[in-house]
Amino acid sequence: MLPSDETRYRNVGRSLSLLGRYGQHYTKFEQILAIDPNHPNGLLCRGYALEKLGRYEDAIATFERVISLRPRMSLAWQGRGIALGRLGQYEEALTSFNQALKFEPEDYRSWQNHGKTLLNLYRYRDAIASFDRVLELKPENYKAWYNRAIALSSLNDNQTALTNLNIAIKIKPTSDYIWNYRGQVLGKLHHISEAIASFENALRINARSASAWYGKACCYAIEQQTENAIESLRHAIALSPSIYRNLASTDSNFSFLKTDEQFQALIQAVAATNAS
Repeated sequence: MLPSDETRYRNVGRSLSLLGRYGQHYTKFEQILAIDPNHPNGLLCRGYALEKLGRYEDAIATFERVISLRPRMSLAWQGRGIALGRLGQYEEALTSFNQALKFEPEDYRSWQNHGKTLLNLYRYRDAIASFDRVLELKPENYKAWYNRAIALSSLNDNQTALTNLNIAIKIKPTSDYIWNYRGQVLGKLHHISEAIASFENALRINARSASAWYGKACCYAIEQQTENAIESLRHAIALSPSIYRNLASTDSNFSFLKTDEQFQALIQAVAATNAS
């Protein structure tokens, strides 16, 4: 294969990483492999495409094939870790990210994935250290500030978590999930009016955020604003019925609504669903 062809396929892989058109261009990765089935870069592109298509076991097998050919290829170790994480195999995923960082210690994406895996393993202090490493390399990385806030809140340091979320929002004010999580943290700090405002900002960006509607419903319930609580809860349930009906049926925030007819009508749907 001519060097220009190899460069072209590498560029295809980079473009797809940005555009996410993995299914549409999957055959592009196969063309290089039809000529050379053991081409590491072709296999690497195939692995990431398979991961994005949700074919995690196939992606892992492909990344492992790359690793057998190029044991020091950091991107292959990282891809393997991502796919393992999708399958909930966090310990093995962490091992892969450790290998990726061994060969590319300045790769902030590997540190980000390393930290997220530690979050899933409930190793919050270690996760913070990983996100700190991301921020040393990329101070404006809003995802690292957001993930760091999750770890801090999990350690009950909600005030520092809020500070981190404020930084993340300053960098990325259009992120609905950051506004949403900010609302949750403000709720934990008993700043209910500010929490409602954060959920409303999340919903201005993404009106279909069931989590933000539910968070807003909880805040109104805490303030015993019955109509507002039920209206927000109705939106959450409309968007994600199975999750938020069941949550609301056991959530102590809604205790004062247990005898309310409108609330009962929402909750009774849970019993009907479970019985069917």
